[in-house]
Amino acid sequence: MNISSLIKELTEYGMRKGLVDPPDEVYTINRLLELFNVSEYAPDEAAGLSDERELHLILSDMLGYAVENKLIEDSTANRDLFDTKIMGMLAHPPLVIRAKFSVAYQNSPKAATDFYYDFAKAVNYIRTDRIAKDEKWSAKTGFGDLDITINLSKPEKDPRDIAKAGAAKKSGYPACLLCRENEGYAGHMGHPARQNHRIIPIILNNEQYYLQYSPYVYYNEHCIVFNEKHIPMKIDKDAFIKLLDFVRQFPHYMVGSNADLPIVGGSILSHDHFQGGRYEFPMVRAPYEKEFELPGFPGVHAGRIKWPMSTLRLRGNDESVLADAADHILSSWRNYTDEEAYIFAYTDEKGPDGTETKVPHNTITPIARMRDGEYELDLVLRNNITTDDLPLGVYHPHPEYHHIKKENIGLIEVMGLAILPARLKTEMAALKEAILAGADLNANDLTRPHADWANGFIKNHKINKDNIDAIVRDEIALVFMHVLEDAGVYKRTAEGLSAFDKFIDSL
Repeated sequence: MNISSLIKELTEYGMRKGLVDPPDEVYTINRLLELFNVSEYAPDEAAGLSDERELHLILSDMLGYAVENKLIEDSTANRDLFDTKIMGMLAHPPLVIRAKFSVAYQNSPKAATDFYYDFAKAVNYIRTDRIAKDEKWSAKTGFGDLDITINLSKPEKDPRDIAKAGAAKKSGYPACLLCRENEGYAGHMGHPARQNHRIIPIILNNEQYYLQYSPYVYYNEHCIVFNEKHIPMKIDKDAFIKLLDFVRQFPHYMVGSNADLPIVGGSILSHDHFQGGRYEFPMVRAPYEKEFELPGFPGVHAGRIKWPMSTLRLRGNDESVLADAADHILSSWRNYTDEEAYIFAYTDEKGPDGTETKVPHNTITPIARMRDGEYELDLVLRNNITTDDLPLGVYHPHPEYHHIKKENIGLIEVMGLAILPARLKTEMAALKEAILAGADLNANDLTRPHADWANGFIKNHKINKDNIDAIVRDEIALVFMHVLEDAGVYKRTAEGLSAFDKFIDSL
């Protein structure tokens, strides 16, 4: 197909998806002709009239033309920059998208997010073809089913792109990937293009925030809610109020925040933001195992839930009282020390000039949702202390599990969804092949990191080619369960739960 035919095909795709209004058809075609440096428009008669191809196939052909005609160099980053520029020409400007969202919201909050999510996918801001490559499954554990994802969405860095990004002049605009200045930004080798990106303004507790979707959604309708200002994340009463305000406005979504300290934060700590979406995380299904009342907070039902990470759950109808109760727990936890349980609120550390400062270690990962017409707030106790033996964190995945998960345990993992590295796809394929062949697992670079783990579970199963996939997946889920237990400040033992109850009694 010639470039005119591809432009016609893409324009018709845009019209079907509501990205291009009929009066704008010729205008859109001419903008695309300009982008591809073409002055004539002569599509094949059959172009766009036969099978309606998926967007990524149309764009792939357009990128092939761009490479062949020296419009771009052939690398992953250059292709991503250029296809985003293409789709930016089909995306309505921010004012139009915001107006459509507002009209849909008058029907229902769900109608508004349905429109916005469909737009983000249609305009290729959410690259559905790449997300489809992710491997996902659920497996039973002692805490119910946990969800596992091997993230294959993000393309591997091309060495040529890495070299160019390193040589490029550093820019402070936009200040980070979350800033509102990303909307419509052309991007460069060190920053993704965002011409097809649109954000929705919302007010949380009288402050300006914006709603967007994550480009590589880890779960259904994975959204990000970020502050208009590039200011650091902070967990406080104000944050609780904002989370509850969000689920009041979007009761079909959950929303939470990473903790505000390194190691347990697992996120961009430099820009205040939350993450939400329309997904039932395994944590939601965790039952109360001990319930209690909080004096001074009428109407708040509190309890400890059965979950590998140490979590208190609050329920109530009054946003203000619930936020006050959460703030009481946070303030108590910030200053709580129990040496026997190895909980230290602060440690003294010497600065470069020799002066000692108190370094805080206790914080909370909060998650809000609506359930049966009530507000529900989960407060996960976190601590980021390190030791010489555990320099990455005492309450962090321990070294024996780093072959599967070494990264910080952030909000998404806290709720029971593992985001595992892409390397595991290749490594697990090699591991399964070696197990079936009865090979020495220490003899291969791909299987060696997993040898002790695999040799441990092999003896518990009669493994064959028909069941090995399910067995390996179940064993990975068990590792994730243990990782969450490592990140829990109170262990799931009689002593650990007794220490947890000691903190609860202090409230």
